[in-house]
Amino acid sequence: MSAPNGENEFLYELRTEVEVELVVAEASHPEEAMELPVTEWLFDPTDVEREEIGLRGLLDAVEVLEDDSRPGDQGA
Repeated sequence: MSAPNGENEFLYELRTEVEVELVVAEASHPEEAMELPVTEWLFDPTDVEREEIGLRGLLDAVEVLEDDSRPGDQGA
């Protein structure tokens, strides 16, 4: 049974959105902020690292769903 086209489109859009968020998280360079005094932080670098880990997990989950929704890829 193949997934409806709408589901594939949703997964594609979700994947794109997560990838954009991941680029933003990586671009903030939390490792550089850790070198500054805490009073100069614009964000908590640990929070950025946690967000990046969560986004990578979400991206992996989307990839699994995409693989499962491809027609003809299912075992016998």
